[in-house]
Order: sequence, then C-alpha cells, then structure tokens
Amino acid sequence: MPEQCRVGVLKLGCISSTLLVDLILDERATRKDIQVRAFTTGAKLDRESCTSVLSLLVEYSPDFAVVVSPNASLEGPTAVRTHLQEVGIPVLSVSDGPARRAFYKKDASGKRVPVVSEAQGFVLVPADAMIGARKEFLDPVEMAVFNSDVLMVLAATGALRKLQTILDSIVEDVKAGRPPEMPALTLTPEYATEGEFENPYARAKAVAALVIAEQVGSVTRQACFKTEDSRQGTLLAAAAHEMMRTASTLAAEAREFEKSRDTVLRKPHRSGGGVVERRGLLEGPDR
Repeated sequence: MPEQCRVGVLKLGCISSTLLVDLILDERATRKDIQVRAFTTGAKLDRESCTSVLSLLVEYSPDFAVVVSPNASLEGPTAVRTHLQEVGIPVLSVSDGPARRAFYKKDASGKRVPVVSEAQGFVLVPADAMIGARKEFLDPVEMAVFNSDVLMVLAATGALRKLQTILDSIVEDVKAGRPPEMPALTLTPEYATEGEFENPYARAKAVAALVIAEQVGSVTRQACFKTEDSRQGTLLAAAAHEMMRTASTLAAEAREFEKSRDTVLRKPHRSGGGVVERRGLLEGPDR
C-alpha cells in the first residue's frame, strides 16, 4: 500500500470550485499522507489549452486526478477525461450545472441516468453558477467579487464540505490499496446542507442561498447568449450578480446563526490523514 496518495488537480478555465479544490485537502499544509499538485489553463477552456497542460499532470503520475471546469461537456474537458482514461489515471470531474450533458444519458426507457465507470466519477455543483461575462459589464474587480460571493455560498452552506468528504474518501481508498470508489452525484441544496447545521432556521437560510445561486446561471446565460441588446444584456448580468450577492448574504447569516449557538461544524484534517469533528469553538481538535 502506498505511504502517500498523489493527487493531481487540473483546473480548466474557472468556476469558483476551481479556486480552492486543491487546498481543502490540506488546509494547514501539514498532512504527511498526501502530495497535491495543481495545473491550470488560466481562464481559457479551449481544447488546445486543456490538452497542453494535461501532459504535465500525466508526468506527475498521480494516483487519481481531479478535473475542475465549467461545463464539462465541452470539447476541452471531454478530451482531457478521454486521455486520462486511456492512460489509466482515475479521474473525478467537478463541474457546474450545464455539465449534466456530459454525465447523464437517456436509457432505453427514456430516463436520464448517470454514466460512470470504476475509474471515472463526477460531482456537479449547480450553485457554482456561470459568471455574467458581458464585456460591457465584467471587469477584473467584478469577477473577483462574484467569485468571492460564490465561495461564501459554497463554504458556508456545506457544499464545499461535501466535496472535501468525497475527496477524503478517495484518498483513503488509495492509501488502503483499494480501487478508488468514484461518486456520481449532484450537490443539491438538501444534500449539501445535510448534517451541517443544528439550527433548522440556519439550514433553511443555507438552502435558500443555494437555490438562489443555482438560478443565477440561467440569468447569466440569458444575458450572455440570448440577449442581443447591449443595455438589456448588461442589466441582466448585473441582476444575476445581485442574486449571487443575496445568496452570499444568506449563507453568511446561516453561519452566524450557528456561531451564536457555538455549533459551527469543523472537520480539520489530522497530519497523518483522516479528520476529526467538533462543534464547540474551544473544544480540543482531537476530541
């Protein structure tokens, strides 16, 4: 069995999950049981950009790869998954709502079912919605503000924690010498918030935040792809960002509810691997 699990993270383009997915595995940089390397295309998502960094990840020879991108059904991310499968590297894809087209197909009865294999799985994060990328509207500051709001939604509602738990489980499979068990799931508001809150009103706020965040994508797609009038498209993009700001506020309020009762859930990693769980702020981390 390997003493360490080598994790390769490939960041293709940008959704907010991209920003911290490699860091949630080792938040204090003290773990001795894993090595993590991240490779990125920057903002680009075309096939050439995606495949050009792929060789760096393959050369690193990870035990498994995490591929994070907007809309994993696009040509670039699809080519990456195909190549990783060909070279025998298990891959977990993390993407947003539109990626359903890549991972769900209709069966003989017409029902849409997930398509996965032993070596390929996925986590869809619908709340990690498309940004309002109208050139009349989006500048670097607006981009940063939007992503900070999305990160608050994902972190404070439990969505990011669920992703952490999934990644931890794959790492433990590798360390135990087992083929990694890959998930096929969507982080719905109900699933993301499960077990995260003791106060039901806090959970209700978190669910509301995720529901609003999920709807942002439909507004930004309308603004960017379906609205020809510049003023109307800009207005819709701005409205979508206001929606995400509202979702961020609700998520922060949910966390404040838990803080007021000293019941914020924490799951820090041990240096040797695994996690401990506690809620009281002044409880010891090894309790």
